Amino acid sequence: MEKIALIAAIILPLWNIPLILRVVRRKSSKDISIYWALGVWICFLLMAPDGFSSSDPVWRTFNIVNLIFFTAVVIVVLAYRKTRTIPQSKGAI
Repeated sequence: MEKIALIAAIILPLWNIPLILRVVRRKSSKDISIYWALGVWICFLLMAPDGFSSSDPVWRTFNIVNLIFFTAVVIVVLAYRKTRTIPQSKGAI
């Protein structure tokens, strides 16, 4: 049973890949809340020390793989966030 859990701990974070690819393909992350992405990522960061030092290989593996892939999600969401620019009028000094 532990082997199945270990496989699931590796596969579950891989579901972040379609999200990353969708953002890159559309060149926009406007439909993804920055508050959600950063909030989830901060929670993963706060859980990481326990996961990294755990003797449970499933929990440790999940934390490592999930932190890697969700960090990629956050980077892509922030990189593809279109910021609003203030239009400058012609003839401005």
